[in-house]
Amino acid sequence: MGRLAGKVAIITGAAFGMGASEAMLFAKEGAKVVATDIKDDALMEVINKIKANGGDAIALKHNVASEEEWKQVIEETINHYGKIDILVNNAGIATPKTIATMGMDEWDKVMDVNLSGCVLGMKYVIPEMKKAGGGSLINISSIGGIVGMAGTSPYTAAKGALRSLTKAAAVEFSKDKVRVNSVHPGIIETPMTKESFKEALPFYQTFTQLPYFGKPEDVAYGVLYLASDEARFVTGSELVIDGGWTAL
Repeated sequence: MGRLAGKVAIITGAAFGMGASEAMLFAKEGAKVVATDIKDDALMEVINKIKANGGDAIALKHNVASEEEWKQVIEETINHYGKIDILVNNAGIATPKTIATMGMDEWDKVMDVNLSGCVLGMKYVIPEMKKAGGGSLINISSIGGIVGMAGTSPYTAAKGALRSLTKAAAVEFSKDKVRVNSVHPGIIETPMTKESFKEALPFYQTFTQLPYFGKPEDVAYGVLYLASDEARFVTGSELVIDGGWTAL
């Protein structure tokens, strides 16, 4: 039996990087996976890999900033699998801008995806988790939500707010056996990191204490723990996976 056998998990931003790694690992551990992303062609490649390895998964094109699309994802998940046990709010974007250089349209876009998208997911998933007798909700924040990171003001603001929101939700829904935790990766080698932070990567390496950056699977295994019943007494916590950055 896998660590997530019998559970149904929604994972957003699952076409690449950490989300794709989480989707494949969850399926390997027995979960029925609903993988969502705006990039549906790449998402189908992930689903095909899962199915080729004997896993059970479906793909849904999904803009997490859309309330209507969140409603559709929930409806299709319930129609297909009958319940929701796990939500991983993984989808996110980054804009390498400071407060002085960002446009307010850039601010709004990052907030819509990185914060409001998570709020919408929680709003519509938690009632279904309550019907199922509980669940595990994991918000992928960042070390940028804990410490200052120069040049990414909209991103760090959204991730810091998500960190606090996670704790509030953990308190609000603990009596319903809905656990809410946040994960705070450091620099992980993903397509988004290589594109958005490529010029700053040598600088960021000076803060990472281990002599290498993390891989998507390094985060996926931490998320797997929080999603599983092994973490049944863990809620409102912050799991930092950063190669020692915040140990400084």
